[in-house]
Amino acid sequence: MLRNRAIVILAVAVALVAAACSSDDGTIEGPTIKVGSANFSESALVAEIYAQALETEGYSVDRKLNIGSREIYKPALESGELDLIPEYIGTMLTNLGGVATSDSTSTHAALQAAWEPMGISVLDFAPAQDKNGIVVTKATANEFGLITTSDLAALNGTLVFGGPPECPSREFCLIGLTDLYGLDFTEFKPLDVGGPITVAALESGEIHVALLFTSSGVILAKDFVLLDDDLGLQPAENLAPAVRTEILDAYGDRFEDVLRAVSVALTTEELIALNKAVEVDGEDPDKVAATWLEGL
Repeated sequence: MLRNRAIVILAVAVALVAAACSSDDGTIEGPTIKVGSANFSESALVAEIYAQALETEGYSVDRKLNIGSREIYKPALESGELDLIPEYIGTMLTNLGGVATSDSTSTHAALQAAWEPMGISVLDFAPAQDKNGIVVTKATANEFGLITTSDLAALNGTLVFGGPPECPSREFCLIGLTDLYGLDFTEFKPLDVGGPITVAALESGEIHVALLFTSSGVILAKDFVLLDDDLGLQPAENLAPAVRTEILDAYGDRFEDVLRAVSVALTTEELIALNKAVEVDGEDPDKVAATWLEGL
């Protein structure tokens, strides 16, 4: 009997707290959350997804999308001009002077520790990653049974590789492919940075292997095959919401749970499809974000 009464009292207390924190129209009382993004479509799309998820749960959101590069949005986040932005854990850790590895968990933990003194919390990361990826056509993959990057070694001396002009001098590009994977291409063709020139060269057979970004919508649109980075050359670049700790303190666990639900569901495959819808098919990013959230 006493136990049942305790449960009733707890339920009433929870209801009173919820009522105190929400206005009549369902809006959660607290500071408006300023959601920002970098100035490229994937960052803006993911930021829009987080923004819509928060609004659906009753949080007040102010969008500041496409504000610029990391040199602009990082100080804006740290100063309070922004409250939340989707970030790539490896690149941000490197920006803060740390060393990113291919292990997502350790890279995320290192980023959390590095950014925390500046009042920034890095929440749970998504499975989705946007990093350098080695890509071949489906025909090439089928012909030679290519699944991993290591598989390319069996074709040493027969394939042409294309990528950004700076690739031969970068450890995560041609240097790493040579030193870690032991790959030997007949030629390297300097093209663009994962853009249409590289895509066209791969489609036409001018090159056999290309460097694209792992979340590029073109991979799905062109039915390319993204080879597994089985030896872990590329640093982890999972997306994670970076949030001012003041906002977390103001809103508590429920706020973090909303963002976590989005991150858990956002895989690289899902991100590729979202990018294809916006960048290839020309769909409205707001509608793409809303449709994806409805499917959670």
